[in-house]
Order: sequence, then C-alpha cells, then structure tokens
Amino acid sequence: MATPTDEGAREKLHFIQRIVREHNASGRFDGRVCTRFPPEPNGYLHIGHAKSICINFGIAAEFGGKCNLRFDDTNPIKEEQEFVDSIVADVRWLGFEPAEILYASDYYGRMWAWAEELIEKGLAYVCDLTPDQVRETRGTLTEPGRESPHRNRSVAENLDLFRRMRSGEFPDGSRTLRAKIDMAAPNLNLRDPVMYRILTAHHHRTGDAWCVYPMYDWAHPLSDSVEGITHSLASIEFENHRPLYDWFLDSLGIYHPQQIEFARLELSHTLVTKRKLRALVEEGHVAGWDDPRMPTLAAMRRRGYPPAALRDFAARIGVAKDENLVEYALLEHCVREVLNREAPRFLGVLDPLRVVLTNWPEGKVEMLPAVNNPEDESAGTREIPFSGELLIEAADFMEDPPRKFFRLRPGGEVRLRWGYIIRCDEVVKDAAGKIVELRCTCDLDTRGGHAPDGRKIKGTIHWVSAAHAIPATVRQYGALFSVPEPGRVEDFRTVLAEDSLVEIADAWVEPALRDAEPGFAFQLERLGYYCVDRDRAADRLVLNRTATLRDTWAKIAAKGD
Repeated sequence: MATPTDEGAREKLHFIQRIVREHNASGRFDGRVCTRFPPEPNGYLHIGHAKSICINFGIAAEFGGKCNLRFDDTNPIKEEQEFVDSIVADVRWLGFEPAEILYASDYYGRMWAWAEELIEKGLAYVCDLTPDQVRETRGTLTEPGRESPHRNRSVAENLDLFRRMRSGEFPDGSRTLRAKIDMAAPNLNLRDPVMYRILTAHHHRTGDAWCVYPMYDWAHPLSDSVEGITHSLASIEFENHRPLYDWFLDSLGIYHPQQIEFARLELSHTLVTKRKLRALVEEGHVAGWDDPRMPTLAAMRRRGYPPAALRDFAARIGVAKDENLVEYALLEHCVREVLNREAPRFLGVLDPLRVVLTNWPEGKVEMLPAVNNPEDESAGTREIPFSGELLIEAADFMEDPPRKFFRLRPGGEVRLRWGYIIRCDEVVKDAAGKIVELRCTCDLDTRGGHAPDGRKIKGTIHWVSAAHAIPATVRQYGALFSVPEPGRVEDFRTVLAEDSLVEIADAWVEPALRDAEPGFAFQLERLGYYCVDRDRAADRLVLNRTATLRDTWAKIAAKGD
C-alpha cells in the first residue's frame, strides 16, 4: 500500500510528518498517532478526497497508529445511506481499511450535554435572529459585528429555551444556539458562531429522535476529542476555523487534538466541489455520480482506473500548504504506468474495414499464439483465431498515402500482429465510391510476422477474425470541461466539453473477451486502455476507454522544467 514516503525519491519529510515526529519526540499524545477521514455523506467521494484519504491513512500507517472513518452526518436534509455505503466502498477500494467506522451522530447526546455546559458557563446563548439577520450583524473583515439583542439572556432562560428547542416547541429556523465569543474578533468564525439550529428532518441513522442538529464547527472538534484523535488533518479551507476548534475544546476543558491543514487538490479540467458535482448529476449533464467522466472515485473505478494509480498520484503531488493546479495528465500518467505493467493485451477494431485473403484455404481457421502482456512474463499466452476474412482499422489503409505512411496501401505490404504478412492487391468500393473491402494476398511462409527472405516490413497493424470477433459498443471519454479551471468560471455549465463522450457502436474485439466481467481492465493494442462496463449485454460488450496510449505528461513536465 503506497504512503507518501514509500519511494526513495520522496524520502524528504513533508511538514505533517515533521510535526508528528516532533510530537512523538516530545511525548505529546504519549507517542500515539490516531487520525480520521471525516466525510459528510451528502454525495460520492471525489479525487480530492482520495488525497485526504491517502494522507490520513498514510500518516497513521507510517507511525504505527490507526485511522478512523467518521461520517460527519449533521445535515439530514442532504445525507443518505446510499452515500454512506458508497464512501465505505470507495475507501476500501482505494486500499485502506478503517480502524473503526464511526458517526458524528454517535455523539449527539454528549454534544448536547457539552452545549448545556457552555450555557451554564455563560459561553453560549439562544438567539432569535433569523439566518439573514445573523449574516447582516456579523460585520466584515474591516468592520466589527453587532451583538445580538439576545446575547445577554440569563443562563436559566437560555437553558429553558435550548431544551424547548429540542422538544420541538419552536418552528424550523426560528432559534439557534450560538457561542458567546467576540463580535469584534478579526476572525469572522469567532463572531458568535451558530452551534445548533432547529431542523425538523428525518435522519438516516437517528430517525426522528432529534429536531435540532449541531453545526460542523461544533460537532467536529468534539468528535475528534471523543475518539482520541491526535492529529486532525484537514484541507486548507479549515485553517481559519482552527481558532474556533481550539476555543470549543479549551472552553470545555476536554482532550484537545492538534488540527493541521494541508493544501487541497486542484485538478485541471475538473471540479472537486460536491455541490457542483451534485448539480451535474441532478441536472442531467452526466449519467449519475459514477458517470466515467466524473471525478468521483466510483466513476474512476467504473472507468478502469486502478486504485494503485490514485495512491501513486497522491504521493507524487505531495503534501504542502500552498495550493497549485495539478495537470490531469499526471493522473493519467499514473494510470498508464500501472496498467502498462498489469493490464493484459487484446486485439480489437473500432472502425472496421473488411480484408479478404484471396489465397487463404477456404474454411481454414488457424489458432495463433499471442503474448498476454510483454511487460509481465507470468501473464502467459493465449490463442487468437485467424481466418480468410479479417477486420482491420480503416485508418490503417490509405489509397493514396503520404510519405512515411507505413501501414497498408495498394501494392504495399504490412505485418499483422501475431499473424502473417499480407499485400493489398485490390480495393473494392461501393456505388458511392466508399472503400468497403480490400482483397489481399497472405504470405503463408510468414507465420508470426517473420519474413524468411529477410525483407523489411515497416508497418504492423492490429486485426480480428471477422467470423470470430464479438461486437462491442465503445465509449471514448475525454475531459468533462473545455477549460483548465472550470471552478473559476461564473457558470461552470457553460464550459462543459461537447466531445467528452463519443460512442462507437460498431467495434469488434477478439473472442477471448467474450466472458469478461464488468470492471475487467485491459489494453486494446495500438488503441488504448479499456475496461468492461456494467452495461454489457450477453451478446455485446460495452467498453469504457480508461486512457489513451499517448502519454502527454512527459511533454507537459518538460515545459515546466
């Protein structure tokens, strides 16, 4: 399992590793390391979450600690069991097993008791301002806020109102519980933040037991404290929330973890905001959370991305404070590296052109040996049927080719992968002048593609036997957005790429793929990496292109140097 320090090239410690080492050396947390990954179950995990998962689980593993999966299930309106199940599956698919699977809702009772404790200390109060009024009185970065007219209610009145909030006596949104901190604080998060709101909604775990729910900034530090988290690792947008995290724990005088922030992932041509991803799904711009164009882990799994590639990607981009835009090409490079090592090879044709071998014995079928993966000897070999009628890629023939075109041409020869050398003798066209068939001669002495007379054949092309190939629908995926930073566009919908999905309905692949199960990943030689989609039928495969063979990362990296 990859961690941020697996490879020699990455042995230099990043700042989180240094902090943890310093804590261990000083005896803080008694040498323990306990982290957590705390998603809200209001959508599917995306590639940005993968970075956080790898950091949290990686730090725990590196220092002999443990990492919990804890659901921040404090907003029942947007949360569903479907998302809980998908998150658990994604974490495990990525290669990590949580020490415990926990929920913020496990601690609702303790949070409530602690809220009453803050009220009794005069550090929290019930406020009748509406959400809009709270925003209006919060102030700005240059102007202090204004105190709520309800800020100085007595402890007894606040306790009474707070308990009546829980009993369902007041309508939704009519009252909140706020921390009493400082309405002139430079950090706006400390200007009497809301701790609880009234919300009559069914919770996917607690049912209708509660009609008041804690806010994230209140629930998160308390959950960390209860679980004995040592290092609460969060993305950089929570840096301004850390003083509030510390204030709540210090005001209660309870166990205090250390929150540490790191730069979130910004990936080109991608959105990593669940709210916007939800809009893509609900508005029908994509075919669901696991549409292979989406940046969700479920979509990447469906597209054929191996989890080892995502772990390697997270390690390569590193852990830092400063955010920067990462090219999607780097992720694809990591995907190709893994698949090149592990994916078996097969033959397939996406745009078929029929080839008739005029001198091949009628009815004869020959089984040709082929290597499954030249990068892995242990992958073994298979046999491919060869007959007198073949399908080749239409782009591998040109009637009037340019110089240095080393594929098939009239009178020219080409090598068939794992097969024979053939020569094009005749081009057959239909009434409209479209090429529909090539009539060729097969050199029967060149099995395996070797010319016994030593003549040089510069071109090798792929093919399938027309009588044995099985049909496939191929979905070619590209970037979902046409600009590198769609999140900076006023309306991200306006920059959806028109060619993010191209469907090919008349593809053919060799029969060895007939029984391939959904999720099976492989390379179609000369075409790209693909995997079998769950939409496959008994008589037709559906293939998702995982990545092209051409690797653009080296060129991009060279420009960066």
